[in-house]
Amino acid sequence: MTNRSANYEYVVARVRHRRASLFAEEDYRKLLGMGLGGIARFMEESPYQAEINDLGARYSGVQLIEYALNRNLARAFDDLLRFSEGELYELVARYLRKFDAWNLKTVLRGRFSDAEDEEIEENLIDAGELEPEFLDRLIAAPDIEAIVEIIEETTFGDAVVEAYPDYEETGLLTPLENAIDRAYYEGLLEDQIPDEGPMALYAEFLRTEIDFRNVRNVLRIVRSGAEIDPREYFIEGGQLFDSEEIAQLATDQDQLITHLRESRYGKHLGPAIDSLDAEANLTQFERALDEALLSFADRLSHVYPLSVCPVLAYILAKEREVDNIRAIAHGKETGLDRSTIENELVML
Repeated sequence: MTNRSANYEYVVARVRHRRASLFAEEDYRKLLGMGLGGIARFMEESPYQAEINDLGARYSGVQLIEYALNRNLARAFDDLLRFSEGELYELVARYLRKFDAWNLKTVLRGRFSDAEDEEIEENLIDAGELEPEFLDRLIAAPDIEAIVEIIEETTFGDAVVEAYPDYEETGLLTPLENAIDRAYYEGLLEDQIPDEGPMALYAEFLRTEIDFRNVRNVLRIVRSGAEIDPREYFIEGGQLFDSEEIAQLATDQDQLITHLRESRYGKHLGPAIDSLDAEANLTQFERALDEALLSFADRLSHVYPLSVCPVLAYILAKEREVDNIRAIAHGKETGLDRSTIENELVML
C-alpha cells in the first residue's frame, strides 16, 4: 500500500456534508404515500435531480427511478474517488470493487435471462475499477462462456474460471455469482493490516461485513432445504465461523441460533435472533444485519473520526438510501401494501 499522504480531513468533511443530505425517515414516509410518478417528482427536487432530468425523456415509472438511482450512486462514489488521495484513495477504491462484482453479476444475469443489451447496461453501476470499454465487451459477449473468458482478465478471473464447471453441471448461475462474491471479500483482506489504530478498525469492519455475509448465506441455505454444502459459499476472513463450523451449524438451525446469540454480535442482533426463533421471514433478520453493520460503521467513525471509517459509513448509508427508494418503487409497482414495503426498509 502506498505511503503517499492521505487527505482524510478534507474527504471526511465532504462525506459528513453529504451524509447530512441523505433521505430521512420523514422522506421515506412521504414516498410510501406516493405513486411512481410522485416518487420521480420527489427525486427531481432532491440530489437525484440531474439523473431524473437526464433519463426522464427515455424512461418512466419504475425504470426511470431504477436507472436514476444507479447513475446517482455511481456519481456519488466516483466523487469519493476524485476527492481521495494516497492511502485513502486505495482503501476506498478497493472497497468500491463491490460494484465491479455487482456489474459482473448483472451482465451474467442479463445474458442468462436473454435481456436486451440496453437493459443490462442501464443496470450497471459505474463505481468500480472496471473500465466502461471492458463492460461493453462483456455486454457484447454472446453467451456465459464468452463472458467468463473475458472476466478471466480481472482479479475475479481465477475464482470464476474455477466455478465454471459447476455452472455447466447445474445450469445455475449461483456458482459463478458466489465465486465473484468470494473473490471480492477475500481480496479486501489480502494485505497485511496493522493490529492497532484506525487501520485495525478498518479490518474489523471488513471482518464484520464478511461475518454477516456468511450468516446470511448459511441461513438462506438452511431455510431453502436444498442439499447444498455451505462450505462452498463460505467466505474466508471473518471471525464468527470457520468453514467446518458453518457446515455443522447448517444442519441444525437451533444450534446456529445459539451460536449467533452467544457470539460477539449477539447483543446487537438480539431482537432479530428472536425473530429467527419464531420462524419469521428471513427478510426481517437480513434487515437487522444491515442496520447492525451500519450502526457498527458509525461507531467506528466516532472512535477514529479522521480515518477511512466515516467514508465507509457514508458508502453504506448511501447504498441503504438507494436500496430503500428501490424497495419502495418496486413495492409500488407490484402492488404491495404499505406495511410490507415498510418492513423492507433499513432506516439510517
